[in-house]
Amino acid sequence: MSKLDGILEKATMEVPLGREELLFLLGLSEQEDLIKVFKTARFLRTRYFKDKVFIYGFVYFSTYCRNECSFCLYRKSNLSLARYRKTDSEIMETAMSLVKSGVHLLDLTMGEDPFYYDNPKLGFDNLIKIVKLIKTRSDIPIMISMGVIPEDILKDFKDAGVDWYATYQETHAQDLFHKLRLGQNFAERMERKKLARKMGFLIEEGLLTGVGDTDEDLVDSLEEMKTLEADQLRVMSFVPQKNTPMQKFPSVPRQREMLIIAVMRIVFPDRLIPASLDVDGLNGLAERLNAGANVVTSVIPPQSGLAGVSNQSLDIKDGNRTVSKILPVLEQCGLIRASREEYAEWILHHKIR
Repeated sequence: MSKLDGILEKATMEVPLGREELLFLLGLSEQEDLIKVFKTARFLRTRYFKDKVFIYGFVYFSTYCRNECSFCLYRKSNLSLARYRKTDSEIMETAMSLVKSGVHLLDLTMGEDPFYYDNPKLGFDNLIKIVKLIKTRSDIPIMISMGVIPEDILKDFKDAGVDWYATYQETHAQDLFHKLRLGQNFAERMERKKLARKMGFLIEEGLLTGVGDTDEDLVDSLEEMKTLEADQLRVMSFVPQKNTPMQKFPSVPRQREMLIIAVMRIVFPDRLIPASLDVDGLNGLAERLNAGANVVTSVIPPQSGLAGVSNQSLDIKDGNRTVSKILPVLEQCGLIRASREEYAEWILHHKIR
């Protein structure tokens, strides 16, 4: 038995892999080896989720931000960007259209918009009312991805019915973090996620790969995610953005993202792992699903006037980020959309575990 086969046999039995074994997997590059890793990841996904996949609607309602992240198109000092801040009615209209289309969750997202953060209690008040209204009309699960939200506001969101809190670290290597998230506090960001978990939120943690991260960094991040008890784990490939400090930084080969997805599935077989439409659009969905992902994220309705993150406009206006376009890809991969009841059951199970 080869070393790889031995490691993957342990993985199928859900015997925790050691650091050196994880580094070995992350160092693989031969197509034959990668196929074996992806097959193991799919096997483990099937054990916990059968052929079911969840789909998330994305409401990026403000592209204003007070931060200067070196990788982000929406950094404060990028004056070349046409920004927007959606009205309450526009947010509601988009949210309800996504609910109608059949998504399992709404992800309400923004940068750390000064309009909200400069006077948090007043600024966030309308968003909390919107959450309550969405819950009244649909009872759909809601995720908030709005930065390092003040503690009292986070509690207000929880009381309003929000289920998930996401604020990505991007990396757990602190030196690299400070190069990516300029002027931000590593510990504060981590502690806010831990506080949210204590409040009863489900937690999503996210990594950005291709920004100078090493295999050692990635294994460290997997350990941090385990300590955090993250319920959903994401990795996205870096895409260079114009008018940012990293605009000439080379884009990472997608094979690396696929391998990290698969290793995440091996380490966390029962968790949610997204295949984002934000990096490569619909064309990149099948390979992420085949690597072990079981959530499709960043569904955006056309004509909503919303932008994406890694690729601002990819596949939006032509309607390729819609549930109707996703379902045939799921079918090609031998997968189907889960029911809303199945998603609600998964959430309930993880909230009480």
